[in-house]
Amino acid sequence: MSAAPSLIAQQIKPTSRGYAPANGIQVYYEVYGEGKPVILLHGAYYTIEMNWGELIPELAKTRKVIALELQGHGHTPYSDRKLSRSTLASDVEKVMDYLKIDSADVVGYSFGGQIAYQFALQSPQRLKNLVIISAVYKSEGWLPEVNAVFKKMKPELFANSPLQTAYDAVAPDKTKWNKFLEQMIASAGEPFDLGDDNIAKITAPVLIISGDNDGMDKIELAKTYKLLGGGVSADMQAMPKARLAVIPNQSHVSLMRQTKIIFSYVDDFLQ
Repeated sequence: MSAAPSLIAQQIKPTSRGYAPANGIQVYYEVYGEGKPVILLHGAYYTIEMNWGELIPELAKTRKVIALELQGHGHTPYSDRKLSRSTLASDVEKVMDYLKIDSADVVGYSFGGQIAYQFALQSPQRLKNLVIISAVYKSEGWLPEVNAVFKKMKPELFANSPLQTAYDAVAPDKTKWNKFLEQMIASAGEPFDLGDDNIAKITAPVLIISGDNDGMDKIELAKTYKLLGGGVSADMQAMPKARLAVIPNQSHVSLMRQTKIIFSYVDDFLQ
């Protein structure tokens, strides 16, 4: 995750931005456009602009887009609060409370997709539709070599990277960069599993978007899709509510640069 998606010329300003109190921290958010709400959850070490800069202008043409920056990311201050998926998913709900949003569609990329899965499990009444981009709900969803990298990561690998540049541009306290990295790296190295049985209980429609070479184990991905009701012969029974899109010739990082493709799938699904 060393390269940032390049930003196209079309920039739009948020209609509002600020901080929402959430479980002892202040979570930064930006709101764009008008319409039915859709919440965007970025990948690990990313900022809103780095992850969603190209997609927000498209989504905001017809939707109210709420983009968050998770604990320690971007404008949201670093905190010694234990980093857990359940707490971060609860933060999303607190931001919704603050913005008076009863329920919303949720789109999560990578680490943000893990939080989106967790949100679907613990706050099902607040979720309308779920979009998971290049994300897993358990460590085994990644290829073994990806998990091996997670266990060997060190803060110095991120020095002077586009991720650090993006962080330095907006973080309230740039001196927290290494502490933030240590916290995130420790979290990435811990195996996790939200549970097959729990995923199978998700009732909201789910769209999964994956790159064909994005580090996800495609056998596990097929099992995930089946848990969500997909992978059937739809000529013999009803089409499932879940959808799966595997985008060819894409890595984990390059996938988020495919704005037109991702928008077409997401927009069609959320319609």
